[in-house]
Amino acid sequence: MKKVLVTGGTIFVSRYIAEYYVAKGYEVYVLNRNSREQSKGVKLIQANRHNLGEVLRSFCFDVVIDTAYNSDDINKLLDALGNYKDYILVSSSAVYPEYATQPFNESTVLGENKYWGKYGTDKIDAEKALLRRSPNAYILRPPYLYGQMNNVYREAFVFDCALQDKCFYLPKDGEMKLQFFHVEDLCRFIDVLLDKRPQQHIYNVGNSEGISIRKWVEMCYQVAGKEVRFKNVYDDIEQRKYFCFYDYEYYLDVSKQHELMADEKSLLEGLREAFVWYKDNSDKVNKKPYFEFIDDTLLSC
Repeated sequence: MKKVLVTGGTIFVSRYIAEYYVAKGYEVYVLNRNSREQSKGVKLIQANRHNLGEVLRSFCFDVVIDTAYNSDDINKLLDALGNYKDYILVSSSAVYPEYATQPFNESTVLGENKYWGKYGTDKIDAEKALLRRSPNAYILRPPYLYGQMNNVYREAFVFDCALQDKCFYLPKDGEMKLQFFHVEDLCRFIDVLLDKRPQQHIYNVGNSEGISIRKWVEMCYQVAGKEVRFKNVYDDIEQRKYFCFYDYEYYLDVSKQHELMADEKSLLEGLREAFVWYKDNSDKVNKKPYFEFIDDTLLSC
């Protein structure tokens, strides 16, 4: 039985990864401070990753799956680990500067992105620290992740609009494109890497096609069993005050991923699964005051 270490394991991506490998019959360890409910079937290693001491030294993991935010996260974990065979870092597309030529590919020069700021530059530092000390590690750079357990108020915001039969306030003409990747597809690609062990070690991952925000909202309403009414917002109002994404369109070249894993979950199916989960878990999402701003600032339909 393979032993997997998942850092975190209690929120969205790391929680989904942990439960995914439990379902596959792996021996899954999660490393966290035990401040949140643990998933069924995992083995808890209770510790602060910045003060690990010897708690990991006696383990031999087949794979470490890490969602580290910065180089300090990486270095302290590597200092504390005993033996491990493979290491996979879930990084971010935020490592690409917004001014670089699109679509971003894995060889695009990294740099600060004005929309993501320190989050992106910290991820750059984490990648560099990992490859410096563990050059055979794999690094994944996803766009917007979505699916069950998503605690970020994105699709859940649109679901709430649909469930309350609200008109949807759409930025401009609604043609800005977004690129998504379902968290299950992220796990499936990790499986592919561990099985095929390609020579390339950094991969953009994501759906092969982007989607306009208008179409995405329509899909969210559709899976909720509702029909959307739009109100376009052309005024000079900060988009993030009333909508769940920045006014920033970007696109990743994911051709290298698709050479190894040709299929992907359809966005409609993924949103349907996310909606089913959200109906029973709305309290697990970190909601933002979009409705308050809309009610106070934007005209009703």
